Amino acid sequence: MGVDPASGAGQSGALDAPVVIDGSHGEGGGQILRSSLTLAVLTGRETCVERIRAGRGRPGLRPQHLTAVRAAAALCRADVAGDELGSQTVRLRPRAPAQAGDYEFDVVEAAKGGSAGSTGLVLQTVLLPLAVSDGESHLTLHGGTHVAWAPSASYVRRVFLPTLGRAGVRAEAKVQRWGFYPLGGGTLEVQVQGRREGLVPLSLVNRGDVKRVWGIAAVTNLPSHIPQRMANRARNALAEEGLDAQVEARRLRGEGPGAGIFLFVEYEHIVAGFTAYGRKGLPAEQVAEAACEELVHHHRTGAPVDPHLADQLVIPMALAKGESRLYTSSVTRHLLTNAWVVRQFLDCELQVEGAEGRPGTLVVEGHPPSRFEPAVAQ
Repeated sequence: MGVDPASGAGQSGALDAPVVIDGSHGEGGGQILRSSLTLAVLTGRETCVERIRAGRGRPGLRPQHLTAVRAAAALCRADVAGDELGSQTVRLRPRAPAQAGDYEFDVVEAAKGGSAGSTGLVLQTVLLPLAVSDGESHLTLHGGTHVAWAPSASYVRRVFLPTLGRAGVRAEAKVQRWGFYPLGGGTLEVQVQGRREGLVPLSLVNRGDVKRVWGIAAVTNLPSHIPQRMANRARNALAEEGLDAQVEARRLRGEGPGAGIFLFVEYEHIVAGFTAYGRKGLPAEQVAEAACEELVHHHRTGAPVDPHLADQLVIPMALAKGESRLYTSSVTRHLLTNAWVVRQFLDCELQVEGAEGRPGTLVVEGHPPSRFEPAVAQ
């Protein structure tokens, strides 16, 4: 079955017209906001995102969303309205191309004493504008480095950035301090070398043979037997699938208790990553089994791109002039939603082939925006 998420309203009228985004569309979460902010900075177009997270239990901006808004605004010296916790409408008007430099953003500060949001989600918002800026940037992000419903810092380092490197993004990340939900207290540092010539197309349709499977079972402020049990169960579960995994058990210091397992399978041409987090009352073995089940399901499909990575590649594929193509083990609502958001900003063709929840292909005929020239002031 073919699905075309790019159909419907696209670029119409003058490019200077504000872009109005319905934040409740599709997946309806914070991803719509983050992608809209990224594209607003890249294109220089005034953008208004309405009904932000309207269907969520706590609608509007949460700490990581608010931090992302302020981070995007800082990059392009934007005028911004609605940047407060709980706001369901945000308007951003860029005043300059993204400026390379040293930036520090603290999700905990935005939380005002509440739980810390994801540093990885803030990074998603600002990375691409800095990657095509003129110069080198250093990001220091404080908050949650390993939290649910977001790319962990481990995933960013091992999967996301290496894959973007194939598109020309030059960035490296280092975890200075781990921070689990809810207290956070972690620090992620990222170096980005701007590439004025833009990005190059991606072709991620063949993965090749398995080179290795490895991972980390980690806890903060919990007994050492917990990560060891996660690691042991993961090794045994993957061995049943014929995968020889090396899983390290680590006990770290942090602001509060936390536990998670981060598994990676490296094929000849790509790395896929899978994560599960512990919670009070959930046995360590079940945490490991959850991550292993996702890895095994992905591996059996023969697809190279894991579902979490696929939706994160829509924007870079759209920014690269020419055809990009990927094959993912599961078409997700996030992927379809991100394709819809991109179409509101960029005059490019996006086609998703495959039913939601099943393996599928994303084909993008990229068309960099007319303002995709960071060295030119607006």
